[in-house]
Amino acid sequence: MAEKNNITINLPNGDHRTYPRGITGAEIAWDLGRKLGEEALAVFVDGILRDLGQPLTEDASVQFVTFDDEKGKEIYWHSTSHLMAHAVETLWSGARFGVGPAIEQGFYYDIDVDHTITPEDLEKIESRMKELAQADTPFERRELSKDEALAFFKQKGDPYKVEIIEGLDDKVERISLYTEGSFTDLCRGPHIPTTGKIKHIKLLSVSGSYWKGDASNKRLQRIYGISFPKKSDLDEFLRLLEEAKKRDHRKLGRELELFTFHDIAPGAPFWLPRGMIIFRELEHLIREMLDAAGYEEILTPILVKKDLWEQSGHWEHYKEYMFLVEVEKEIYSLKPMNCPESTLVYRQKVRSYRDLPLRYSEIGRNHRNELSGVLNGMFRVRQFHMDDAHLFVRPDQILSEITALLRLVNRFYAIFDFQPTFGLATRPDHAMGDPELWTLAEDGLRRALEANEIPYTLHPGDGAFYGPKIDITIHDALHRSWQLATIQLDFQMPERFQLEYIDEHNERRRPVMIHRAIMGSLERFIGVLVEHFGGAFPVWLAPVQSVVLPISDQHAAYAAEVKETLRSSGIRCELDARNEKIGHKIRDWEMQKVPFMLIVGEKERQAKTVSVRKRREGDIGSFPLDEYMSMIKGMIKRKET
Repeated sequence: MAEKNNITINLPNGDHRTYPRGITGAEIAWDLGRKLGEEALAVFVDGILRDLGQPLTEDASVQFVTFDDEKGKEIYWHSTSHLMAHAVETLWSGARFGVGPAIEQGFYYDIDVDHTITPEDLEKIESRMKELAQADTPFERRELSKDEALAFFKQKGDPYKVEIIEGLDDKVERISLYTEGSFTDLCRGPHIPTTGKIKHIKLLSVSGSYWKGDASNKRLQRIYGISFPKKSDLDEFLRLLEEAKKRDHRKLGRELELFTFHDIAPGAPFWLPRGMIIFRELEHLIREMLDAAGYEEILTPILVKKDLWEQSGHWEHYKEYMFLVEVEKEIYSLKPMNCPESTLVYRQKVRSYRDLPLRYSEIGRNHRNELSGVLNGMFRVRQFHMDDAHLFVRPDQILSEITALLRLVNRFYAIFDFQPTFGLATRPDHAMGDPELWTLAEDGLRRALEANEIPYTLHPGDGAFYGPKIDITIHDALHRSWQLATIQLDFQMPERFQLEYIDEHNERRRPVMIHRAIMGSLERFIGVLVEHFGGAFPVWLAPVQSVVLPISDQHAAYAAEVKETLRSSGIRCELDARNEKIGHKIRDWEMQKVPFMLIVGEKERQAKTVSVRKRREGDIGSFPLDEYMSMIKGMIKRKET
């Protein structure tokens, strides 16, 4: 046991060390080694993330956070957003600040300033940030009462922070502020120890935004940026940023004739024939996998009376995102999700414990009333298709069903060479239902992850309003993360809809509902695939798998014969019989990213062969047509990427 004036610190490697009471996390990090002392940004103390400078007064387990950790990046980038706000305040006095969070890659800050910020201004702000960083000023935390914090920001003349504080729950007794140099901001923290740890900064863009995302509020200016401890990391990020511009799914969607958008239907894609091929292939893939896993497919109405949404809780928690329609003096909504209607399918007859689990899949079309300012190609739309499913299970089946879902997710993503990572999102502040049922649901998901030895991160407060969830994230070819699949455990909906089954003792019981999506929405997943593959889809998914290119008009008849032979065997093939030089045709189809080009001239016509050019490899030789067909069919069957 630690002596009175000392505390025992438990380290991640199982070691235990004794330190004087009041020692800071920073001092412990330096005691453990110079490298950790230099790289540590914050510390988990008994699972709670804290500033390195805060003193430790009790025995505790600690784990240090560096930039290599996701939490470390978040802290680093959020601290840089404060530094940017400080720089703006020194350049334009009177600037006021909305929110400045870390985001997936970097940070932003919303700013109210009587000056239109230009790209040239970004360079000025960036230069000033570097000066402030070099001063190596500490981030200092202090806590005030709610009244004290309000008085501070009223005196500072920052109405946005005043509004945030006034909106806090009355139970909040202490509010934290952070100061570095002459700049003080409202923030829960933690932050990096000093500005000197911010080494390499790049401000990326400026755009408009509305306070709280509401178009009726004041329009602010949002500055995006990123920062790194190492210059090589910044250089690599900027390289990938340029590559991402080339891979932009909106640009490639037009060029490859996959989909388009029109002002007549904002936020809803127009699917073109080639894009529909990809859409149908993914539908076929998921249906094939679900059939093998014992799912039954349903389809529910798009237009639904508001009564259903009132019963489910969506009317209270989700109404602002719903498109409302009046029909014969009754209010209907275009459905934003499929789950409440699946309960009506369950309720159509009496269920026995022997009937469970019931697994209903639905590729349903949904609509959500997203603000026009946040629409973003396929990544944020108003109309979308979910590869949805709802499972109704007995409590004793939860572990086995979630285990099966986790395996299904891994099998699906392996087809695309994606490596999923997992997070457990728990009860949000404005949750619906009995907290005890939430605890049961969270424990059920946690047990499933741990029983399957799946590492996961905890996302406190990020659950859906009706239940906790496992969020599943993949990383694409540009190292960007995408949260796509979800598995949600729901005790609330069965309660609200009075769902029942008859158990083995002839007593009525509540089933448990599991919501799950593998791709998320097909629109978003296809957008991710376009950018991940840069439009060069694997053969099984490519809209055009082969194109036949006759060298001259004399070979057009044989080229047409080759095309029809391939098509009749199920290979998607086109014929380019334009009166153009063969080199011109090859360049055009390289731009279309077709996997195989089949060149046919006199030699090929006489030998009944094709000269094959493979994407990225060029000429791979001459093949008898049957041999080529066997090769490409094998690639399609194996779903090679």
